[in-house]
Amino acid sequence: MTTRSTLRAPVADTRDGRHARSVATRDKIVAALLQLVRDGDVAPSAVRVAETAGVGLRTVFRHFDEMDTLYREMSDVIEAQVMPIILKPFEAPEWRGRVREMAARRVGIYETIMPYRISASVKRFQSDFLMQGYYRQLQLERTSLHAILPQAVIDDAPVASAIEVSISFQCWRRLRHDQGLTVEAARAVVETLLDAVLARITD
Repeated sequence: MTTRSTLRAPVADTRDGRHARSVATRDKIVAALLQLVRDGDVAPSAVRVAETAGVGLRTVFRHFDEMDTLYREMSDVIEAQVMPIILKPFEAPEWRGRVREMAARRVGIYETIMPYRISASVKRFQSDFLMQGYYRQLQLERTSLHAILPQAVIDDAPVASAIEVSISFQCWRRLRHDQGLTVEAARAVVETLLDAVLARITD
């Protein structure tokens, strides 16, 4: 009995070691994609990912049979970072204050994920997964906003849409990426837009 247990142990250790190395390699590949996108390469090739990760091209495709799968992993990593912030309870007791809190939170989230959202947006026209993710993000932004708006405001479609646009990622990307504003200047624009819309609403 003792002899059998002793003989089995190295097999299990070998399998555990292979699994650990596989997981470590997979993590390196995902980290390489994140690094490249963060550094400004909005559409890195599999070759660049492999070079940055320090692995062979075959290794990349052994772990990720297509770039969509790799982008899926990237999305999971980003989502795990931002969801706790999105789900954090609001402190303001009334809806206007909560909308302002949401705007402030989104500014922080958008600034963190902007390179990755831009990268996914560039590639989404070549990827059903990324296109679905794009519309899922839009839907999440809308439903989370509507969850704190009074029904009367939601029913006023132009006003509800104006609030949505003013605190959207697309607005933040235009201010920061296209217009080249600083974080502080872009935040001031978002606050100005939001205040202007909220001022039109009578309770």
